[in-house]
Amino acid sequence: MSITPSFVAASEEAQREVVELCAELIRFDTSNPTSNERACADRVVEWLAEAGIDSELVESAPGRANVVARIPGTDPARGALLVHGHLDVVPADPAEWRVPPFSGEIHDGYLWGRGAIDMKDTVAVMLATARRFARTGSRPARDIVLAFLADEEAGGRYGAHWLVEHRPELFAGVTEAIGEGGGFSYALDDTRRLYPIENAQRGMAWMELTATGRAGHGSSPNDENAVTDLAESLTRIGRHTFPIRLIEPVRALLAEAARLKGVDVDFDAEDLDAELAKLGPVTDFMQVVLRNSANPTMFSAGYQTNVIPGRATARVDGRFLPGHEQQLIDTIDELLLPSVTRKWVNHDIAMETSFDGPLVDAMCEAVRAEDPEGHPVPYCNPGGTDAKAFTKLGIRCFGFKGLKLPHDLDYGRLFHGVDERVPLEGLRFGVRVMTRLWQNC
Repeated sequence: MSITPSFVAASEEAQREVVELCAELIRFDTSNPTSNERACADRVVEWLAEAGIDSELVESAPGRANVVARIPGTDPARGALLVHGHLDVVPADPAEWRVPPFSGEIHDGYLWGRGAIDMKDTVAVMLATARRFARTGSRPARDIVLAFLADEEAGGRYGAHWLVEHRPELFAGVTEAIGEGGGFSYALDDTRRLYPIENAQRGMAWMELTATGRAGHGSSPNDENAVTDLAESLTRIGRHTFPIRLIEPVRALLAEAARLKGVDVDFDAEDLDAELAKLGPVTDFMQVVLRNSANPTMFSAGYQTNVIPGRATARVDGRFLPGHEQQLIDTIDELLLPSVTRKWVNHDIAMETSFDGPLVDAMCEAVRAEDPEGHPVPYCNPGGTDAKAFTKLGIRCFGFKGLKLPHDLDYGRLFHGVDERVPLEGLRFGVRVMTRLWQNC
């Protein structure tokens, strides 16, 4: 479907403002779990109010603040679009950074700081776009519900999940949503870029493993050593390679990359690893969503060197592709020794929706209009976002931010990493794309 709307392009003011907004957002230390979001949320309320947009600040617990606003669209009969972003960030150690992580400094065409790409850049784009619509008197094609959320980095218990459970009326009439997890560029070659748009997410299966054995003196033989059994089980899990499972969004992205590169790939071949290797770096980029995964991350046992403990515990980060949860569970159970049991620490759904419809068309057209060498494609997010909460309300969720990146920037490594930064032109690009999308979605 081709969309040829009449629209008012993003103003120069909005494109300047997005950089200022993002810098100020970064200066709020909303580290999770060491701080809270309230001061930052108060500022979001002020920014919206300055443009004449009413909002509601909702605290799920002291300091854990969320902000929700609604912008009326031109067609009230259509379902509303939820545009959501989170205000919290992961902590940062200043000693590891080239610039103070909460300074919001600008160097070499980049805005630096914790949250620059996860995801205060998108929050700034949401704010700049909303303020531009309000100031010009423009209206989006449908109602836009804006949600600035707490606690995403720790699972959303005080943010999206709390709001869905306790304040679902804030999302009345919402049928679709966009949030983080897609819409960034990936360099296919020197001139062309893929824009993965998330329409699927892996599920989360964080588990605690417990081994029980016979306590005893460290100098004595013991064939019921809980530490040994747990360590062996963890080694089995950590060394295991799950088989490739090509879900539709992953297959579609790889197929489009193959077409653009002129490479013949047999996606039904028995040796799929060899076939996918023909795509080079694209396959490396997609490795994390080709299969399920399980990685040991924590281990705890004992209290004295000369005492064999009767109990040892560990944590494993398990992730599963849509439709393949049971495969992960069965495999883990097969790899555990009989003395080791498991329980869930955090167990959340995988999600997938089809890559079609007017919203998908509008996202693709917005990208192509601003980047003629851009190629939107479906995408599976390897992690999880607040979208998992909103699916409980029957909302169809996508990941889309609209971010054009320099070809030499390793975007993926900046998530939760040192020296996080976003290109200034990428922020301006985001406002242009989001403006098009809101008018034509």
